Amino acid sequence: MGIRGKDRQIDNIEFNVNDISRSKTFYGSIFGWSFVDYGPTYIEFSDGRMTGGFTTGEPVRTGGPLVILYADDLDCTQLRLKAAGATISREVFSFPGGHRFHFIYPDGYELAVWSAS
Repeated sequence: MGIRGKDRQIDNIEFNVNDISRSKTFYGSIFGWSFVDYGPTYIEFSDGRMTGGFTTGEPVRTGGPLVILYADDLDCTQLRLKAAGATISREVFSFPGGHRFHFIYPDGYELAVWSAS
């Protein structure tokens, strides 16, 4: 079992936004979410059950937020995805807290997988 104990589960949802402050005000006032700032381009939110983030580090996407799954072993997960017909859209990269990659599901949805290792 991995550090977080959530291997192959949805772990995070990331919204690419134009204005973090506006998003924080909007979701905080309407849904009561709490926030942790991680610098000028990223803020974590919590709805009390699940966490996610708002970022200005990527372009705003139409079609919804980026769903991020957790995996104990990124390489093994990437191989399983490729074997199942997924396309890797962004190779493994580092970020504060771990590594992640993005993939395109055969129906066209982009998701990401991250690991703390």
